[in-house]
Order: sequence, then structure tokens, then C-alpha cells
Amino acid sequence: MKNFALIGAAGYIAPRHLKAIKETGNRLITAVDKFDSVGILDSYFPETSFFTEFERFDRHVEVLRAKGTTGMTGTTERGGDGEKERRRDEEIEEATGTDVARNVSARNVSARNFFPPEEAEEGRQVDYVSVCTPNYLHDAHIRFGLRVGADVICEKPLVLNPWNIEALAIIEKETGKKVFNILQLRLHPSIIALKKRISEGPKNKIYDLDLTYITSRGKWYYTSWKGDVSKSGGIATNIGVHFYDMLGWVFGEVKENIVHVASHDRVSGFLQFEKARVRYFLSINEETLPSAIRVAGKRTYRLLEMDGEEIEFSDGFTDLHTESYRQILQGNGFPLLEAMPSIRLVHNIRHAVPVGLKGDYHPFARLALSKHPFEK
Repeated sequence: MKNFALIGAAGYIAPRHLKAIKETGNRLITAVDKFDSVGILDSYFPETSFFTEFERFDRHVEVLRAKGTTGMTGTTERGGDGEKERRRDEEIEEATGTDVARNVSARNVSARNFFPPEEAEEGRQVDYVSVCTPNYLHDAHIRFGLRVGADVICEKPLVLNPWNIEALAIIEKETGKKVFNILQLRLHPSIIALKKRISEGPKNKIYDLDLTYITSRGKWYYTSWKGDVSKSGGIATNIGVHFYDMLGWVFGEVKENIVHVASHDRVSGFLQFEKARVRYFLSINEETLPSAIRVAGKRTYRLLEMDGEEIEFSDGFTDLHTESYRQILQGNGFPLLEAMPSIRLVHNIRHAVPVGLKGDYHPFARLALSKHPFEK
């Protein structure tokens, strides 16, 4: 059984992570969110230590870590290659004139004496930190998890910029811990079947695809952090990154990236992959829904067509977090650098200058643009 900490417990996506932790037979020992609407914890882990101030949460995690690494005697319980650790200490001592072993022991004893015993329960140190916070905070919260000695599981998008991944790779190496991204579409049976079909198909064939994803959002969206491009990364990043990752996973590297339309509520463009030409349209505006969908009272429309054939993956789209956790815990999760292609792509889309209705564009790109709901 592994111990989890969760950052962003009041968020929209948090319940899927709580469910995944529970269903994989693990426990959530601590969580934090500046909002206290976290009654959902009662359904999964009512004994979780919850904080609304990150500083207190940080201290609590450090308390648990100190107990887990010092034991009752104040001596360091080192894992891994003991001889390698000893040589490293000798190198530090030679370079600095410091008695590493004595100072580490002293620090551990001091830590043990400082932390109240009721807080520092043995065997309660955090093994994994799950990050469910707003997109722009992911980088900082991943860093926190690595630096407290935990592996990290982070929601999409992993970060907002490619260089954030490069920096995190350095911290991974320093800490020996790993970052995993939730890329659940790669675990969807229909997408797995599609990837197999493409890999076993004609080597030189280039497929033609149309991707349409409309998920209606109300005015609240623009008041929240999601409506702030600097915090969410915009439409392509916030609602599209999973699709871009899936397309790259199935059809290979991006060769060309053209943005036709980009506004506060939609983005549409053309992507040339190694094995596919893709026209896409992503929107959060209900008015862009096909009329038949609106008449039926539905607010979401998802369609992937390949050479005129519909690829159905709606069922199970939101139910793959538990399988994602299961794969990570078995050592088969998607590591840090797996997110690089999609993060680089959404970054480039975000900073591209739209060319308008030129070339091969998605039919929905012709829809009339809408005013921002707060525009006078």
C-alpha cells in the first residue's frame, strides 16, 4: 500500500484521482486546497489530514518524511547502493571539510526531536504526490513533490511550456524520483486498436482525419483561471492537449502546424503528422454545436473521422484514471518526456498567428466568431 498526498482536492478533476487511489488499494494521507469544499473526501478517505494553507501542508509532509527517513533512533535509513552513498559522502567531506555522516545524524536527531510524535507516525511518509491544481501551478507543485522525496502524478497539461519539462528532468535526476502524466487516451481500447491498425497498415499511407471536439462552458469559465490564457494556456492547451498527444502517439511526429482560427472560445487548424493530415476544431461555445446536438439537449460533441470512417471513443473517455494509476504503480506509466511533443505543440499553437480561412481548413472554422461574454 502506497501513501498519497493530493494537491488541489477541491478541483473538478480531483474526484477521479481520489477514486483511482482508492480503487488501486492505496491511501490518501494528506491533501490541500485553498478552498474547503472537499466533502468528497468523506466518500473515499475521511481520515485524510486536510489543509487550506500550503505552508501547513508543506510542513506536515516534511514531518511525515522526517519520521519515515530517521526512524526512532535518529539515524539515517539509506536505501539503494550503500557503497555509492559512502563514496559520495567522502567526496563531499574532502571538498568541504565537513563530517557528512555526523552532520546528517545530527540533523536527523534534531528533526526527530522537533516534530511532535503524534504528527510523525511511522510508515506515513508520502510515496506519491497527485497534482490536480490549475495548469499554471503544475510546474511548481511537481517540483514540490520531487523535492519531498515523492514520485508525482500530474493532470493534463503536465506544464505550459516545453522548457518547464527540461527543467523538471534535471530535478528528476537530482532527486531520483519520477514524474508521470495522465495520458488516458493512450489507454482507451479504441485508440489502442487504432494505433495497432496504423502500425500494421501500409507503410507509406497518409490518412486524412477530422477532429471535432465541442464542450460547452458557461460565463463562469471566463471568470475562472481557465479563461486566462497565461494560466490555462488557452483552448488548445486546456481542452485539446489530450487529443494532440493521442494524434502524435498514433500518427507520429508533427511536420506542419497551421492555425486558421483562434479566439477566446475556439481554435481550429491543420496538422501534418508523419502518417496523417488532420483538420481540427475545438470549442467551448455552445453555439458551435451542430443543430441536431443542440436540439437533443446535449452540450458536448466529440467526433474523430478517418478517411470518412468514424472512430468511436466517447465511451470510457472519462473513466481511465484508475487504469492510469494502475499502470503507474506497476511501473508502466507515461514518464515526463512522453509529454514533450504535445506540450511543444500546444505552445506553438498558442503563439501562432492565425492565417484565416486559407488552405485545408476544418468546415466548422467557417462559423461566425462570437464576442467575448464580457466585451461591451
